Amino acid sequence: MIDLEIADDVARIVLNNPAKLNALDEEAIGELDAAYAAAEDAGVRALVLRGEGRAFCAGRDISGVDPRDDDVMGYLGGLVTPLLQRMSRFPAPTFAAAHGACLGVGLGLLIATDVVYVADTARIGSPFAALGATLDSGGHALFFERLGAHKTLDLVYTGRLMSGTEAVQSGLFSQVLPADDVVAATTAAAERAAQGATGAFLASKDLVRRLRDERLGLWESVDVENAAQAALCDSDDYREGFAAFQEKRAPRFTGR
Repeated sequence: MIDLEIADDVARIVLNNPAKLNALDEEAIGELDAAYAAAEDAGVRALVLRGEGRAFCAGRDISGVDPRDDDVMGYLGGLVTPLLQRMSRFPAPTFAAAHGACLGVGLGLLIATDVVYVADTARIGSPFAALGATLDSGGHALFFERLGAHKTLDLVYTGRLMSGTEAVQSGLFSQVLPADDVVAATTAAAERAAQGATGAFLASKDLVRRLRDERLGLWESVDVENAAQAALCDSDDYREGFAAFQEKRAPRFTGR
């Protein structure tokens, strides 16, 4: 159900249950968590996440769930949130290719990824009112931050789904691409990142996390940038980058 391939310093993780639009039950969440752990242990320098078939991920697999004894907190709080936190902390640049349905937990997987390229045909929103449920996995925070209160509640109340084009135009994700091109473009971006200055990327990733979670002000963030730059001076990649510039050649970064 969850496939992992590692080659050339890039981990490729595939949600592979297309018959269920890659909806995730408890077992699949555990497999996905294990795939990220294995990729981290392998020391990859970039990671790509995508879904097989017609959708990225339609959310939680509720086909066998009895609402009378549904352990929502066990699933969301005990399994999904720790997975999303692991994904967010992954020690390398992460990329996702999103197409088709990107809902619920599926949307959360995208929120926890550094860079998301979206197919123009993707469907993103909160259709859960029809189930008597609400948006989860960080969706409220993403929508409120990028769309504001009115549009967030409009999407929740109406169940309207945004296209990939609208989602990118609204600032939710990075780039919109034709559906036939999104996986190749995402993979190519990850492969380029895997050849880059990993330490510098991670410094920016940590600063962006702090800007989001700690709401750093301008001068606080400048202080953090200064400290990060000073720390990078001791890295092989920093010295290589300067040498390459001075010698007028392409840098050869090792991630150290």
